Amino acid sequence: MRIGAPGVSERPVRLIVSDDLRRGHGSVFFRLWFATPLFLWLILWSLAAFVVAIANWVVTLILGRSPARLHGFLARFVRCTTHAYAYLNLGAEPLPNFDGKPGYPIDLEIDPPSRQKRLTVAFRVVLAIPASFIAFILVGPTVYSSITGASFVYPGYNLLATAAFLGWFVALIRGRLPRGLRDAIAYALSYGAQFWCYLLLLSDRYPSSDPLVAIGPLPVREDPVQLNVSDDLRRSRLTVFFRLLLTFPHFVWLSLWGCIAWLMAIINWFAVLFDGKTPDAIHSFLAAYLRYQAHVSAYLLLIANPFPGFVGKEGSYPVEPLIAPPRTQNRWKVLFRVILAIPAFMVASAYLTLLYTVGVLAWFACLVTGKMPVGMRNAGALALRYLAQANGYLLMLTDSYPYAGPVAPPAAAAPTTAQPLADTP
Repeated sequence: MRIGAPGVSERPVRLIVSDDLRRGHGSVFFRLWFATPLFLWLILWSLAAFVVAIANWVVTLILGRSPARLHGFLARFVRCTTHAYAYLNLGAEPLPNFDGKPGYPIDLEIDPPSRQKRLTVAFRVVLAIPASFIAFILVGPTVYSSITGASFVYPGYNLLATAAFLGWFVALIRGRLPRGLRDAIAYALSYGAQFWCYLLLLSDRYPSSDPLVAIGPLPVREDPVQLNVSDDLRRSRLTVFFRLLLTFPHFVWLSLWGCIAWLMAIINWFAVLFDGKTPDAIHSFLAAYLRYQAHVSAYLLLIANPFPGFVGKEGSYPVEPLIAPPRTQNRWKVLFRVILAIPAFMVASAYLTLLYTVGVLAWFACLVTGKMPVGMRNAGALALRYLAQANGYLLMLTDSYPYAGPVAPPAAAAPTTAQPLADTP
């Protein structure tokens, strides 16, 4: 994914990842059992944190700054909670300490207390509501129950839980967690930590959903399906207001094209199964459909501004997939493609929910400011990239498995020289 603006550079809450991806088979299998004492401890700590948070709100409202001791107590609580969720969700391997001290493989750095605007402090709970929707999609119901310390008992279909669920099976077999899933877990944890630091007045910086700055250095990959983003963030308020209505003609055409595309996909399945490679004409047709699908989604959900064309022309839109030419595919992967794609579409479901949530929140932001927040744009682009890779995999445009985590902007303009990648999700 190539994205212009990387987002804010000064971040008072930073997630530091030093995990080496190795996982013990026994610790993975009994992870919930091993994590139970830590979460029981967090229940007790949460009760004290709740009282301290109220005191911190009153004092910060009066003084305009969080007292160092109260800030330190809450910072250690948020750090310990982050460690606990990183361990429970396989984001890191060692069992964390119970004191919230720094040094864990997925750690949290929180700046010391600084001046805060009293007006935003007074209405912090209300101001945090939009961020809570994104936190719910990334972290799940844990966002709303962490203050009790009992969030691990709540089931939830979200990016964190989905990546951890799939990672459990992979790590149990391989003794190693794929980096894509680990980074997806870290991305969710990063936003959850920012959310809680903002809500608890440890920072007055609004949580950023930008995946490019969430977890530090990102891998540079040359996937056969990438996403090019050259959008300038400006949005027309008039078209934003009527965006759903303006997209209606595309819905009709996309539905008609989709019926033919999936019929061609079935034909393509037989062709690749016997020949080992997608015919050029079918590949071009399906690639155009995949591009057009991304154009429409990007326009509808405000990831881009211009009205898209109806043919999925390559290079015609500021947000579009870059799709490599046909290449030889593994016939065994082709034969069982629908089954193999099931885990990918579980992750895709979480990203699709994130995409629509960002689109709804961005509608209000763009209508007021005439500009798309860079963090929301980049979060939406991450979701679009994964959805394009998942659909490209299912349509047999490629046999490279979708990469679940955020990636660094690639140096190359197009993935035409992409090679088979050894890493799985």
